Amino acid sequence: MELTSQHFIALLPLLVTSLTIVLLMLAIAWKRSHSTTFILSVVGLNLALLSIIPAMQVAPLAITPLMYVDGFAGFYMALILVATLACVTLAHAYMEGFPGNREELYLLMLLSSAGGLVLVSTQHLAGLFIGLELLSVPLYGMVAYAFFNRNTLEAGIKYMVLSAVGSAFVLFGMALLYADSGSLTFAGIGASLASATAQNTLAHIGIGMLVIGLAFKLSLVPFHLWTPDVYQGAPAPVTAFLVSASKVAVFAVLLRLYQMSPVTAGGWLTDLLSVIAVASILVGNLLALTQSNLKRLLGYSSIAHFGYLLIALIASDGISVEAIGVYLTTYVVSSLGAFGVITLMSTPYHGRDADALFEYRGLFWRRPYLTAVLTLMMLSLAGIPLTAGFIGKFYIITVGVEAHLWWLLGALVIGSAIAVFYYLRVMVTLYMQEHTSLTHDAPLNWGQRAGGIMLVAIAIFTFLIGVHPQPLLQLLQGTGLVH
Repeated sequence: MELTSQHFIALLPLLVTSLTIVLLMLAIAWKRSHSTTFILSVVGLNLALLSIIPAMQVAPLAITPLMYVDGFAGFYMALILVATLACVTLAHAYMEGFPGNREELYLLMLLSSAGGLVLVSTQHLAGLFIGLELLSVPLYGMVAYAFFNRNTLEAGIKYMVLSAVGSAFVLFGMALLYADSGSLTFAGIGASLASATAQNTLAHIGIGMLVIGLAFKLSLVPFHLWTPDVYQGAPAPVTAFLVSASKVAVFAVLLRLYQMSPVTAGGWLTDLLSVIAVASILVGNLLALTQSNLKRLLGYSSIAHFGYLLIALIASDGISVEAIGVYLTTYVVSSLGAFGVITLMSTPYHGRDADALFEYRGLFWRRPYLTAVLTLMMLSLAGIPLTAGFIGKFYIITVGVEAHLWWLLGALVIGSAIAVFYYLRVMVTLYMQEHTSLTHDAPLNWGQRAGGIMLVAIAIFTFLIGVHPQPLLQLLQGTGLVH
């Protein structure tokens, strides 16, 4: 096909991100400078974010059979770029005390976000695999970035091995789907399955393997075992990226696949996803109850949150696409806020993050504003009214009621009740008497640093969405999937 200027305009977010990556590589090769690398990354991400506006003016547009830029892709591209920008900003102060090379972390983060941009705009299995690998491979390096720390190295190896297993499942599933349908496009596979009269075992195994591979990436039960160890071992800004940009991209492509091959959204696959959803909600919340490490607690809680998201995916009609968009936005904002506080508490790099719950004991008496931010994030993740998380959960429940998914809603209610307890435990710890031996504390001027300003902005945004969600909802109404 012939590429026109419109195709390049539609591709601008990815092109700008890729150009920033090349500039970063040249800058690092020329002269190592932590602040220069950081400024280049921030400027590049902001330009990529702004370039979504002209890209949406020419959308919807197919750019080769691999990529399709529409409102859906535009919204998730923006969400990934905002999350990456937040993580890069948090990494700046955190990496100040890092004894090794600091610049490559930004390079890896941008490479991974470029993979996310490919992933959310693909409607082809080849594009899915390219995006997934471009997203995952830099993460291996990011998770194990502080390789001289034993826990971090262990987390990196675990993530690499299990992520490779997930990719193998995805690839085998794709091979079986291609063998059966002769097509690699989501729509082509859907059409082939719809026209098949007999029970098509090969295609069903292929779809099952594809779901298993993506469930590994989303850490859904029973493919969740890597999550708490990796979250605990990875440097705090990397964990923030892993929990936000990385998971948003994978869930967005799963949603597009599920919507564009509607024949897969029934029967045994719905039953399988329902079992995974209930297991993720209950197992994630119950295991979070026992944690005394804040990163592990948030890791288990993220398993439950993606269990809630599966309810809207299973419903797959009415306002389910909009509900998933709302929930992912509120979840990303709340998670970035929570991990942002952990990052600031661990700033500059000390060899170990401030992730033990006792290190937050009495934080209110030392850093009252930081405590207010973390309290708001815990309330939002618990889904308490007047926070962003409440709006997200309200939408998921609405979709579940519309689709009469009563068992799944029952699991959501039980899971949410359990979650309130452990989020409350974190909040109570913040206001208790101070711990005597403090190894970590946020810098006194945290609010004047880029990471601190960004964290306060996230807190304000979390509150504003909870009080006045209308602008977000209007934005999301334009993200429906165009077939």
